[in-house]
Amino acid sequence: MTIPSRARLRSVAALSVAATSCSLLTVATAAPAAAATAACSSPNFTRQFFANTAFSGTSKKTDCDNAISQTWTGAPVSGIPSDNFGVRWSVTRDFGSGGPFALSASAIDGVRVYLDGKRKIDVWKNGSATVSKSVNLTIPSGKHTLRVDYVNWTGTAKVVFGYAPRTSKTVDKVKPLQPTGVKLALDTATAQAKMSWTANREMDLAGYRVYRRLKDTTAYTLVKTTTATSWAGLTPEAGKTYYFEVRAYDKAGNTSTGSVDAPVTAPAMTTPAGFTATGTDTGIKLAWKAVTGATRYRLAGTGPSGATSNRYVTGTGYTDTAVARSADWQYRIAAVDGAGRTSAYTSATDRAALAHRLVAAPHGLTAAPAASAVTLSWYKEAQDGRVAGYRVYRSETLPVNTTTAPAACTPVPAPAADGRTGYTCTDRSIRSGTTYHYVVKAYDGAAKESVATPAVTATTAAEDYTPPAPVTDLTAEATDYGVELRWKNGSEPDIARQRVLIGELVTDEEEGTSVCYAVSSEYVGPAAGSYRDVRLPDGEERCYFVDVQDTSGNNSMRDPEANPVVVVTERDLTPTVGTPEGSPLTVTADRSDGGGAALSWNAAPGATGYLVHRWNPATSAYERIASSDTTSYTDATATAGTTHFYRVTAVYEDGAESVPGTAYAVLPPA
Repeated sequence: MTIPSRARLRSVAALSVAATSCSLLTVATAAPAAAATAACSSPNFTRQFFANTAFSGTSKKTDCDNAISQTWTGAPVSGIPSDNFGVRWSVTRDFGSGGPFALSASAIDGVRVYLDGKRKIDVWKNGSATVSKSVNLTIPSGKHTLRVDYVNWTGTAKVVFGYAPRTSKTVDKVKPLQPTGVKLALDTATAQAKMSWTANREMDLAGYRVYRRLKDTTAYTLVKTTTATSWAGLTPEAGKTYYFEVRAYDKAGNTSTGSVDAPVTAPAMTTPAGFTATGTDTGIKLAWKAVTGATRYRLAGTGPSGATSNRYVTGTGYTDTAVARSADWQYRIAAVDGAGRTSAYTSATDRAALAHRLVAAPHGLTAAPAASAVTLSWYKEAQDGRVAGYRVYRSETLPVNTTTAPAACTPVPAPAADGRTGYTCTDRSIRSGTTYHYVVKAYDGAAKESVATPAVTATTAAEDYTPPAPVTDLTAEATDYGVELRWKNGSEPDIARQRVLIGELVTDEEEGTSVCYAVSSEYVGPAAGSYRDVRLPDGEERCYFVDVQDTSGNNSMRDPEANPVVVVTERDLTPTVGTPEGSPLTVTADRSDGGGAALSWNAAPGATGYLVHRWNPATSAYERIASSDTTSYTDATATAGTTHFYRVTAVYEDGAESVPGTAYAVLPPA
């Protein structure tokens, strides 16, 4: 016969087995001809090439093949002749529940098909035409081995083999195996049932059906049909237990028995227990016990003037840092699961959930030592909260123990140089020549303390009994708004504060001496060199002196004669026009926050309105400046740096005016 020229041709399409990647295996040692020398992952075939038609000796090459469908017009691989060669394919796979299958083979020359070593197809003849044969059979469940032997004696080599389940309902009566490996859990993030299972091995598998039933019932409900091996969904009703199972079904409509039932329970959301609120320096610290199944918690807060705060948080604690200090906040909390189902809130009147953020610790604490005394200074800021007072703690070792009784140090206001609200106190219950450490805590109206300031240290000096030098160059200037005092300070480094004393001059006519008797006083800072005594300039005589106090408790008044005294006669701006008695109006006047003078008075019975007059020194008369339907008026035109006098009269329906009520407003410069 004529042997055609040999050239390798392309492979034709596979009949039934899907393509799967496989690794090329190189044969390193000889193996029996009847057995494959390398295994390929199922359902790929292990393919062996032999240089004879008896499949004897060692195969020339072994590799993996995902389908049997080849045509060769020459040597199929190197080392194999163009004629008289054999190719063997084998695979062991799991057929699941088994069932009716069709095996089909076609070849030019010989092909034989074996199932578990038993021949099922035999087309074994040298020829030039394609010969085909099919067989229907039932493959039992489980793993089975298919083997295909092909030989080419001469000429073109061609072989095709396929196997596939028969899926006709009239033929296939074998149901799939029961699904295994079922896992079921509650996905807390979504509150849904999350289920997975092991894939069935049947080749004719069409998919799976997921069923559920309520605990203590027998009726199943189909909840999902899928081709996947996992499913999530169908939020269980809170507080109830459901059993889930999965059933496999094939293309013929056969359905497996259900898998082992797996239970899942979606816990009902309960109100968190142990809810507490604690005021801290950084905010209000909230804590509660975890609720089973909750993915988050909803906090609802109510503050002063109806302010609200609502937020979701995870975990079992949260610190609300947005609240102002000293403001009472009432909180409630509810648990929320992954489906958004919310428990009832805690009680709106639960005292354990009522708290306020602590007041701030004092700022800028300093300590100035003297003999047997230490003067402490600090300041507060507007946002520090409603401070009711301060406690000073002292110890001779660090850290300072704040669980003991506070030191005997009474804070007094002492405005800071930059205008901030300042305080100072002098601790005199200590020894000289000793080192002390101090911290200060603020406290609010509920006696809750702030955190402590950083500690300051001071070492007291030796006993000091020398009074500080008095101020010098004390002057007093009468103004249209009171008296301006100025002086020069001494140079002692231990000055703690100064006190301005305001008095009346008393003269002893027999001895011809005068003494300034103080009737009021006010503390100013240690470096203050001026003081403004805002008062009505009515021509009275006043006297002033300044007492200097040091950190050891000494003061310049120990030598009264050394303290300069200044006497000044106030200016007299009193209107020259008298005011009659018997007015139905009581008028008050003061400086307005927005500038000018703010007046107010009582309502006069029967009055239809009011007239406001202001004294004009230039004309020596009260001049009308406004009318009002209310009992208040702001004179925005009243200039600062002087004193303004006012009259207010009630106007009646017949046009008559009442006897005027009077008031004055002292407006110092800014």
